[in-house]
Amino acid sequence: MLDFVRQAIRDFRHTGSLWPSSPQLAKAMTRAIGSLPAPRRILEVGPGTGPFTRVLLEHLEPGDRLDLVELNRSFCKELDRRLLRSFRDEHPSIEVRMHCARIEEVVLDPPYDVIICGLPFNNFPPKLVRSIFRRLLLLLRPGGELVYFEYAGVRAMKWSVAGAKTRHSLRRISAVGRGLRRRHSGRRTFVLGNLPPAISVRLRKR
Repeated sequence: MLDFVRQAIRDFRHTGSLWPSSPQLAKAMTRAIGSLPAPRRILEVGPGTGPFTRVLLEHLEPGDRLDLVELNRSFCKELDRRLLRSFRDEHPSIEVRMHCARIEEVVLDPPYDVIICGLPFNNFPPKLVRSIFRRLLLLLRPGGELVYFEYAGVRAMKWSVAGAKTRHSLRRISAVGRGLRRRHSGRRTFVLGNLPPAISVRLRKR
């Protein structure tokens, strides 16, 4: 946790919170993989210190493949040291790959059955938000699920203290989310047991 807090203070724009996600949010974010038969291809974007990764690893079976894409090099090293190295040694039939890169630029091997995204979209410019979602949907197979989350009430709090430019950006980001939920059968789950409370969103690609 201390490593996450240090990195959050240094680069809040890309972490989005001072605290790592809770087990309750991790459960909501990873629920989509439970109904899929192996072998499954899973992509996690923005794993941070690994609260969702830890749950994903617990559900992986022989033949599954997990790709992780993380921009922060400190998080990449920490994830590999704490979770991935020992998992690979104990489960040689499961492929787990770490990519320390931007999701907009990384070379991957799609399609994926499930994509779990932990990026703080409310911190990004609307153009970048649209670009990332476009890339994620291209990486996802038809019928596959894209799961992301946002902190409950954060957009409203930002709105109350923001200037005209920031409000315009927040409106556009909100519109992106609404459009995605309409087009891809979006479902929202409120997770009270997180700091701050969060909303996970599941989209099924049409």
